[in-house]
Amino acid sequence: MDLVLLCVFLPLVTVAWGQYGDYNYQHYDYGGNDGWVNVYRQGFNFQCPHGQVIVAVRSTFSKKEGSDRLWNYACMPTPQSLGEPTECWWEEINRAGMQWYQTCSNNGLVAGFQSQYFPSVLDREWQFYCCRYSRRCPYSCSMTTEQPGHYGEDMDMMMYTYDHYIRGATTTFSAVDRDRQWKFIICRMTDFDCQFQNL
Repeated sequence: MDLVLLCVFLPLVTVAWGQYGDYNYQHYDYGGNDGWVNVYRQGFNFQCPHGQVIVAVRSTFSKKEGSDRLWNYACMPTPQSLGEPTECWWEEINRAGMQWYQTCSNNGLVAGFQSQYFPSVLDREWQFYCCRYSRRCPYSCSMTTEQPGHYGEDMDMMMYTYDHYIRGATTTFSAVDRDRQWKFIICRMTDFDCQFQNL
């Protein structure tokens, strides 16, 4: 009986191992010499190369450095099915010390971040750099879990699904911890060409 079960299940296990055994989540190259795009208490501007969007966000917090964070981002080229970026722009500034919610207007996807530190608030203001693609539109959007899970923790958020893109974020600011938690707004893109509207 055991030999029969072994003969039945061994081919199934072999096929499953062949399909999934070597599967690893993609490792993103954050770039940079020390892995960060900023230094504590300084502003920064990060933009993906033309035709690429943000796919990973990494950050570490330091209370002794003005309750500030070091940041880094990874970009990935978009598939040809999205078309070329037809325009890119900076969204409105999200003020320091406040809770906010923002998506890229005009069906855009996040392709960069700009931030300035304010020592009087021990927080940063933020802007998204957004790009609209010529063929597809975002739909079926949802939010990630809170990043980081608790104030003061490290953050390492990666897009594990190839056909999902960051369209914006909502953040909460803790006046006690002087830190932010983020929920990134993740969307799929249509499989068909669509009319562009300011959504």
